[in-house]
Amino acid sequence: MKKPFTLAAMAAALVVSGNAVAQDKSDWPSNFTVGTASQGGTYFAYGAGWANFVAENLGVSGGAEITGGPMQNMALVHTGDINFGLTTMGPARESMEGNSSLAPGMKMDNVCALFPMYQTPFSVTVLSSSGIESISDIPDGASIGFGPAGSTSDTYFPKMMDSLGVNYERRNGSWSDLGGQLQDGLIDVVAFAAGIPIPAVSQLEVQTDVNILEFTEDEMKKITEAFPVSEFTIPAGTYSTLTEDARAVSMWNFAIANCDVSESFVYEMTKLTMENNDRMVSIHKAATTSVPENYDKNSFIPWHPGAARWFNENGYTIEESLIK
Repeated sequence: MKKPFTLAAMAAALVVSGNAVAQDKSDWPSNFTVGTASQGGTYFAYGAGWANFVAENLGVSGGAEITGGPMQNMALVHTGDINFGLTTMGPARESMEGNSSLAPGMKMDNVCALFPMYQTPFSVTVLSSSGIESISDIPDGASIGFGPAGSTSDTYFPKMMDSLGVNYERRNGSWSDLGGQLQDGLIDVVAFAAGIPIPAVSQLEVQTDVNILEFTEDEMKKITEAFPVSEFTIPAGTYSTLTEDARAVSMWNFAIANCDVSESFVYEMTKLTMENNDRMVSIHKAATTSVPENYDKNSFIPWHPGAARWFNENGYTIEESLIK
């Protein structure tokens, strides 16, 4: 008599489980959008690939949207204009504290963390024909492209250049556009802040000879003391141009969500992403650090309940006080 009972119990359990799954999906969005940045940058490649990966596996239509980058993503996610986005920790803190240049005084506190992405190195690229081989070689009045207005690079790199005594003319644009302008001699320098390898740099060095400038030890010390960045090494071989490791500084990136998005949907997104790093790396090499062990690089963005549930279930403790 035990076997029929066991089979019946199993069948009942499956029915309950099926109902639970259906109930979990009842508040899922019918579609979703991931705010990225300009084409030619790592955010767009990473975000578009991640959105497609989630859509394919969770059965919800989704895609990437070109935006102005981390600071605008904070605003769009906070207001609910988009469900998800990618941000860098510096612009995220400024936005949460009401210091965003896009909406001064608005505390963007309806933004929640999902998972760690990668570090954004700050690096400088010039044409080899320019003769510029170091930051100190950049001539007075050089035109420098800092990326899209309001991006991480545009927010911090000009201040870094100021602190290093570089005098420049400021230019903005997408990374791919700035790469083209550099190649055509319309600007002198591009100051990139993006995950490596940066698609625009990889494309540029296929077409012409470039120099990737590194910071000296003194420059590194000055910058890390003045800005929310840490030391970083761009490994040799990241670009064909780079035959030796290069000193740089970096800032962490996190995926974010509007805090009101379905907890069960975010849980499944986080689970899918954190448990399939090989697939994420196939989207972009920067995702080698998109692993749960780096969850502690977020110290101030509140965690989305769905994401926190996955981390806590898998041994990465997120205190209740840090969950929205």
